[in-house]
Amino acid sequence: MAMKQLDTILKYEQDNEQRCADQLKLAEHEYQQNMSRLQGVADYRLEYMKRLSQRAEQGLDSATYSHYHAFIAKLDTASEQVEIAMKQAKALAEQSRTIWLKQRQKVQAVELLREKRLKVVAAAEEKLEQKMFDEIATQQYIRRPIR
Repeated sequence: MAMKQLDTILKYEQDNEQRCADQLKLAEHEYQQNMSRLQGVADYRLEYMKRLSQRAEQGLDSATYSHYHAFIAKLDTASEQVEIAMKQAKALAEQSRTIWLKQRQKVQAVELLREKRLKVVAAAEEKLEQKMFDEIATQQYIRRPIR
């Protein structure tokens, strides 16, 4: 395989690796955002529970208690939905990491093949150069004056 072809393949595989790395970053970012959202909902729920507790100490009518309870249930539902989204984002990030690692292996394999090819080409050039020097030395030996 010619060096130009190997260079083209290497560039193609490196571009694919970059795309895979970008997808991995995006998936990890989405996962982190969902973790932050989940923490935000949990913090808000805790704050709302504290408010309910404070209001309960002062006395609550049943309508207000029902309102607080309904809103806390909505926060619980939101938390569950964000948790599902977070799990999906984590699975996508893991899948993206696997794809990126496989692509990285392809790039490394092509790089290794290219390095081996470069060594073969260099050895052939060195051999040709040595042959040329041997020919020059032989010609000089033949043309030297006999004493």
